[in-house]
Amino acid sequence: MSADRAFADRPEFPPEHPALLAPSAGRLIVIDLQTGLLPQIDDGASTASQATLLVRGARALGVEIRATEQAPAKLGATADPVAAALSDADVEAAAKTTFGAAAALGLTEAISDRRHQIVLCGIETHICVAQTALELMSAGYAVHVAADACGSRRASDHETALARLTSEGATVTTAEAVLFEWCRSAENPAFAALRDLVKNA
Repeated sequence: MSADRAFADRPEFPPEHPALLAPSAGRLIVIDLQTGLLPQIDDGASTASQATLLVRGARALGVEIRATEQAPAKLGATADPVAAALSDADVEAAAKTTFGAAAALGLTEAISDRRHQIVLCGIETHICVAQTALELMSAGYAVHVAADACGSRRASDHETALARLTSEGATVTTAEAVLFEWCRSAENPAFAALRDLVKNA
Protein backbone atom coordinates (compact mmCIF):
# COMPACT_ATOMS: atom_id res chain seq x y z
CA MET A 1 0.00 0.00 0.00
CA SER A 2 1.35 3.42 -0.91
CA ALA A 3 2.05 5.99 1.79
CA ASP A 4 -0.57 8.29 0.25
CA ARG A 5 -3.22 5.56 0.35
CA ALA A 6 -2.34 4.65 3.94
CA PHE A 7 -2.79 8.29 4.97
CA ALA A 8 -6.11 8.54 3.11
CA ASP A 9 -7.42 5.48 4.93
CA ARG A 10 -6.78 7.02 8.35
CA PRO A 11 -9.86 8.20 10.25
CA GLU A 12 -10.35 11.95 10.56
CA PHE A 13 -9.73 11.74 14.29
CA PRO A 14 -7.69 9.16 16.21
CA PRO A 15 -9.31 7.04 18.94
CA GLU A 16 -10.01 9.21 21.97
CA HIS A 17 -7.72 8.70 24.94
CA PRO A 18 -9.74 7.88 28.08
CA ALA A 19 -7.88 10.54 30.07
CA LEU A 20 -9.04 13.38 27.82
CA LEU A 21 -11.54 15.52 29.67
CA ALA A 22 -15.05 15.87 28.25
CA PRO A 23 -17.74 18.30 29.48
CA SER A 24 -20.45 15.63 29.52
CA ALA A 25 -18.27 13.39 31.70
CA GLY A 26 -16.98 16.03 34.05
CA ARG A 27 -17.45 17.92 37.26
CA LEU A 28 -15.47 20.86 38.60
CA ILE A 29 -15.16 20.95 42.38
CA VAL A 30 -14.02 24.16 44.07
CA ILE A 31 -12.68 23.52 47.57
CA ASP A 32 -12.63 26.02 50.44
CA LEU A 33 -11.41 29.21 48.73
CA GLN A 34 -12.55 31.27 51.70
CA THR A 35 -11.86 34.72 53.08
CA GLY A 36 -10.34 33.35 56.29
CA LEU A 37 -7.94 31.04 54.45
CA LEU A 38 -6.98 32.60 51.13
CA PRO A 39 -4.82 35.48 52.48
CA GLN A 40 -2.51 32.91 54.11
CA ILE A 41 -1.95 30.92 50.92
CA ASP A 42 1.33 31.19 49.03
CA ASP A 43 0.49 33.16 45.86
CA GLY A 44 -3.15 33.06 46.90
CA ALA A 45 -4.26 35.79 44.48
CA SER A 46 -3.05 33.74 41.52
CA THR A 47 -4.69 30.60 42.92
CA ALA A 48 -8.03 32.42 43.19
CA SER A 49 -7.63 33.89 39.70
CA GLN A 50 -7.05 30.49 38.12
CA ALA A 51 -9.92 28.94 40.07
CA THR A 52 -12.17 31.76 38.86
CA LEU A 53 -11.06 31.06 35.29
CA LEU A 54 -12.01 27.41 35.74
CA VAL A 55 -15.45 28.27 37.12
CA ARG A 56 -16.24 30.72 34.34
CA GLY A 57 -14.90 28.37 31.68
CA ALA A 58 -16.81 25.41 33.09
CA ARG A 59 -19.99 27.46 33.05
CA ALA A 60 -19.43 28.46 29.41
CA LEU A 61 -18.82 24.84 28.42
CA GLY A 62 -21.71 23.31 30.35
CA VAL A 63 -19.62 21.46 32.93
CA GLU A 64 -21.28 20.75 36.29
CA ILE A 65 -19.78 22.83 39.12
CA ARG A 66 -19.83 22.14 42.85
CA ALA A 67 -18.15 23.97 45.72
CA THR A 68 -17.44 23.62 49.44
CA GLU A 69 -16.62 25.81 52.41
CA GLN A 70 -14.78 24.52 55.49
CA ALA A 71 -16.49 25.59 58.74
CA PRO A 72 -17.73 28.84 57.16
CA ALA A 73 -18.91 30.27 60.48
CA LYS A 74 -15.24 30.39 61.53
CA LEU A 75 -13.37 30.67 58.23
CA GLY A 76 -15.73 32.89 56.27
CA ALA A 77 -17.51 32.61 52.95
CA THR A 78 -15.91 31.99 49.56
CA ALA A 79 -13.71 34.91 48.59
CA ASP A 80 -14.17 37.14 45.58
CA PRO A 81 -13.63 36.79 42.66
CA VAL A 82 -14.40 33.07 43.02
CA ALA A 83 -17.66 33.80 44.86
CA ALA A 84 -18.89 36.05 42.06
CA ALA A 85 -18.13 33.40 39.44
CA LEU A 86 -19.94 30.74 41.47
CA SER A 87 -22.92 33.06 41.95
CA ASP A 88 -23.10 33.68 38.20
CA ALA A 89 -23.14 29.90 37.72
CA ASP A 90 -25.90 29.56 40.33
CA VAL A 91 -23.69 27.39 42.56
CA GLU A 92 -24.06 27.47 46.34
CA ALA A 93 -21.17 26.10 48.38
CA ALA A 94 -21.81 23.12 50.66
CA ALA A 95 -20.61 23.60 54.25
CA LYS A 96 -18.37 20.90 55.71
CA THR A 97 -16.23 20.16 58.75
CA THR A 98 -14.37 17.13 57.42
CA PHE A 99 -11.25 17.89 55.42
CA GLY A 100 -12.24 15.66 52.52
CA ALA A 101 -15.21 17.01 50.56
CA ALA A 102 -16.75 13.82 49.16
CA ALA A 103 -19.36 13.42 51.91
CA ALA A 104 -20.46 17.06 51.79
CA LEU A 105 -20.94 16.73 48.03
CA GLY A 106 -22.76 13.39 48.18
CA LEU A 107 -20.02 11.62 46.24
CA THR A 108 -19.09 8.91 48.72
CA GLU A 109 -20.68 5.94 46.96
CA ALA A 110 -18.94 3.98 44.25
CA ILE A 111 -19.27 5.82 40.97
CA SER A 112 -22.62 5.15 39.34
CA ASP A 113 -23.15 7.97 36.85
CA ARG A 114 -21.61 9.14 33.60
CA ARG A 115 -19.82 12.10 35.22
CA HIS A 116 -16.78 10.05 36.13
CA GLN A 117 -14.14 12.77 35.64
CA ILE A 118 -13.48 15.22 38.47
CA VAL A 119 -11.38 18.39 38.25
CA LEU A 120 -10.31 19.77 41.62
CA CYS A 121 -9.17 23.25 42.56
CA GLY A 122 -8.90 25.03 45.89
CA ILE A 123 -7.05 25.03 49.19
CA GLU A 124 -5.13 23.64 50.88
CA THR A 125 -3.53 21.28 48.39
CA HIS A 126 -2.00 18.99 51.00
CA ILE A 127 -5.07 18.81 53.23
CA CYS A 128 -8.57 19.29 51.83
CA VAL A 129 -7.70 18.93 48.14
CA ALA A 130 -5.54 15.86 48.71
CA GLN A 131 -8.03 14.11 50.99
CA THR A 132 -10.89 14.86 48.59
CA ALA A 133 -8.86 13.48 45.68
CA LEU A 134 -8.10 10.25 47.54
CA GLU A 135 -11.75 9.83 48.59
CA LEU A 136 -12.96 10.30 45.02
CA MET A 137 -10.36 7.96 43.53
CA SER A 138 -11.42 5.36 46.08
CA ALA A 139 -14.99 5.70 44.75
CA GLY A 140 -13.76 5.15 41.18
CA TYR A 141 -13.58 8.69 39.83
CA ALA A 142 -10.81 9.84 37.50
CA VAL A 143 -9.37 12.81 39.37
CA HIS A 144 -7.54 15.73 37.74
CA VAL A 145 -5.93 18.38 39.95
CA ALA A 146 -5.45 21.85 38.47
CA ALA A 147 -2.12 22.65 40.12
CA ASP A 148 -2.14 26.38 39.40
CA ALA A 149 -5.66 26.70 40.83
CA CYS A 150 -4.68 25.01 44.12
CA GLY A 151 -2.48 26.28 46.91
CA SER A 152 -1.11 25.80 50.41
CA ARG A 153 0.41 28.14 52.95
CA ARG A 154 3.83 26.69 52.17
CA ALA A 155 4.97 25.97 48.63
CA SER A 156 6.70 22.81 49.84
CA ASP A 157 3.39 21.38 51.08
CA HIS A 158 1.74 22.18 47.74
CA GLU A 159 4.49 20.54 45.69
CA THR A 160 4.72 17.49 47.95
CA ALA A 161 0.97 16.97 47.78
CA LEU A 162 0.99 17.13 43.97
CA ALA A 163 3.78 14.54 43.85
CA ARG A 164 1.90 12.27 46.24
CA LEU A 165 -1.36 12.56 44.30
CA THR A 166 0.46 11.76 41.06
CA SER A 167 1.88 8.62 42.64
CA GLU A 168 -1.61 7.65 43.81
CA GLY A 169 -3.03 7.93 40.29
CA ALA A 170 -4.39 11.46 40.03
CA THR A 171 -3.60 13.56 36.96
CA VAL A 172 -1.89 16.86 37.73
CA THR A 173 -2.69 19.49 35.14
CA THR A 174 -3.38 23.24 34.81
CA ALA A 175 -6.51 25.35 34.55
CA GLU A 176 -5.89 26.32 30.93
CA ALA A 177 -5.17 22.72 29.90
CA VAL A 178 -8.45 21.63 31.49
CA LEU A 179 -10.47 24.29 29.68
CA PHE A 180 -9.07 23.54 26.25
CA GLU A 181 -9.61 19.80 26.73
CA TRP A 182 -13.24 20.50 27.60
CA CYS A 183 -13.48 22.78 24.55
CA ARG A 184 -11.56 20.42 22.20
CA SER A 185 -12.03 22.48 19.01
CA ALA A 186 -12.02 26.08 17.76
CA GLU A 187 -15.37 25.18 16.18
CA ASN A 188 -16.93 24.75 19.61
CA PRO A 189 -19.59 27.51 20.02
CA ALA A 190 -18.05 28.39 23.39
CA PHE A 191 -14.52 28.79 22.01
CA ALA A 192 -14.64 32.58 21.53
CA ALA A 193 -15.87 33.14 25.08
CA LEU A 194 -13.26 30.73 26.41
CA ARG A 195 -10.47 32.41 24.45
CA ASP A 196 -11.46 35.79 25.91
CA LEU A 197 -11.56 34.38 29.45
CA VAL A 198 -8.06 32.97 29.08
CA LYS A 199 -6.69 36.18 27.52
CA ASN A 200 -8.10 38.25 30.39
CA ALA A 201 -7.14 35.89 33.23
